[in-house]
Amino acid sequence: MNKKLDRRKKYTRMVLKDSLMELLKEKPISNVTVKEICERADINRSTFYTHYSDQYDLVEQIESELIHDMEKYLNSVNFDTDEEAKEMTERLLDYLASRADDCKTLLSYEGDSTFQRKVTSVAYRFILNEGMTAKNIDPSISEYISSFIVNGSIQMMKLWLYNNMDRSPKEMSQLINDFINKGLYGLNLK
Repeated sequence: MNKKLDRRKKYTRMVLKDSLMELLKEKPISNVTVKEICERADINRSTFYTHYSDQYDLVEQIESELIHDMEKYLNSVNFDTDEEAKEMTERLLDYLASRADDCKTLLSYEGDSTFQRKVTSVAYRFILNEGMTAKNIDPSISEYISSFIVNGSIQMMKLWLYNNMDRSPKEMSQLINDFINKGLYGLNLK
């Protein structure tokens, strides 16, 4: 009986998340109502409130799930070598590709940059704590370098998603890491 209940809970949460993500493609979260989410999901409002307090709680859960997964990828590899950093970037891009629709929606939904700020914050802390230490970067400039790397990388990944992933994760990982490690003049531009 518990497994059946768990499957129903998972299904309910999945259809509610999917419904909200579809609505976010049409309008900002501030204009989305619980009633609309429930109608689209074909779920009763009382069932919605069993799982979430409101539409903001639901979007927060979706964002948290994605952020948690990204943190796992960031923490899975050391920055001891450039090859390991490239491998981590490629795995992260593979993950983004597998969740491309959700990531594109959350990164763009009608001007709300909450998700992008969360991603930036997680990546910034990671690069500052791991990347700058591994590269023995002078602490007095590591914040500037971390900010440049994180914001530039996020914008490249965002553009990649909006361009329907026109390059493979491996190619994008190579491009991002070459730019970080070699700069503009170190890129093989054709």
